[in-house]
Amino acid sequence: MTDPKALRPASTVVLLRDTDDGMETLMLKRNKALMFAGGLWVFPGGAIDQEDIDAGNGDVDAAARIAAVREAQEECGLTPNLDKMVQLSQWTTPTAEPKRFQTWIYAAPVVQDDAVTIDGGEIHDHQWMRVADVVAAHKAGDMGMMPPTYVTLCSLLRYQSTADMIAGEEQITPPEVLPLFAKEGETFLVMFKGDAGYDNGQSTTPGARHRAVMKNGSWEYIYEGVSTDYPTFIPD
Repeated sequence: MTDPKALRPASTVVLLRDTDDGMETLMLKRNKALMFAGGLWVFPGGAIDQEDIDAGNGDVDAAARIAAVREAQEECGLTPNLDKMVQLSQWTTPTAEPKRFQTWIYAAPVVQDDAVTIDGGEIHDHQWMRVADVVAAHKAGDMGMMPPTYVTLCSLLRYQSTADMIAGEEQITPPEVLPLFAKEGETFLVMFKGDAGYDNGQSTTPGARHRAVMKNGSWEYIYEGVSTDYPTFIPD
């Protein structure tokens, strides 16, 4: 019998293009009726299938990249440039959740800036926007998203072009993130390694703060007093 909490591999890709106004990313809005992340804005992505694993000759990174290309083509009709694809991070669903994924997050420029095609089923809307504008829209309460999406977008704010992004990310070891959900009163938050409350699960533990906090409908990333053993997810 399959363990319902067993990790399922998944892959996501941040699609990018260069414009006269700066680097833009494609955001997709999920159907509000979906049980998982309904109504939220996401990057193209999904589970890694056996066909992806076979195509990658059993190499998990190769399979994840192949899956990212396939999911982008299926969800929006665009093809990420596999030769210029870089890994940004890996996020694993907290152990307390009923369904768990280990998700590789990549970024890549699109091969060709064709028209976006969505199915109107799982995906109901799309927007090409500058990364900074997506973050601003989230802060304004106009684009809901999950913590990995928000943190990923913030990590890309320092880049002016896809070439800058590729050069910068190739110098960084992609973080492996296992978040821990918590709640303080009516405030939802996610703690990361390096936070004083991460190991004991108590978000009020005095000390370092490495977390994302939901404030007024949007996420805020906090990195204060954290040991250098746990680098920030959002470099300057």
